[in-house]
Amino acid sequence: MSFSTDKKIIDSETQFVLNSVKEVCPSITEAELSQYALKFKFIELKKKDLFLQSGETQKLLGFVTKGLVRSFYIDKDGNERTIGFYAEGDYATHYPSFIIQKPSKYSIQCLEPTTFACLSFDDLQWLYKQSQNFEKYGRLIAEEVLRQQQARIESFVFQAAEERYLDFIQYRSALFNRVSLSHLCSYLGIERQSLTRIRQKVAHK
Repeated sequence: MSFSTDKKIIDSETQFVLNSVKEVCPSITEAELSQYALKFKFIELKKKDLFLQSGETQKLLGFVTKGLVRSFYIDKDGNERTIGFYAEGDYATHYPSFIIQKPSKYSIQCLEPTTFACLSFDDLQWLYKQSQNFEKYGRLIAEEVLRQQQARIESFVFQAAEERYLDFIQYRSALFNRVSLSHLCSYLGIERQSLTRIRQKVAHK
């Protein structure tokens, strides 16, 4: 991992992070945002680098300010199974591993050169103690992570493969040309040949 030293990049991306916090929790004050900005550090990783390795405990909460990553696990047959994509404005984090400080079953890998604004577990706990607004922000983020996880589980319970594909191109259209076909197939739980048929069918509608 390398830490960013370009002041212009840091200033611009710091503002991006703070704007995101303010959007989620409008009640947070400028003084509180300044406290927050003093705690996080920027980390730059190259394409294919790992932000988190399975079997390791996640020490840093990672907010993507630039780039794209995926989370995945290795199944019993040795195949990689993609479970999520995280782009600018997303937290690239295995939340349970970070919150309870236990080894993660997942890896997080950069699909593009990626910059993270990172906050340690101890610094996050310190911020929570400083202000109810920080606690509120943390709760709102946790609720959103839970909502996304539940939506993904239910997509496999209640939707057919074509519906999952249509949802992806509707709600994650900005990522469509940024992820490989193999990673998309893995994420949607669709064989490559099946996805090709679905795409052809959709194109002719």
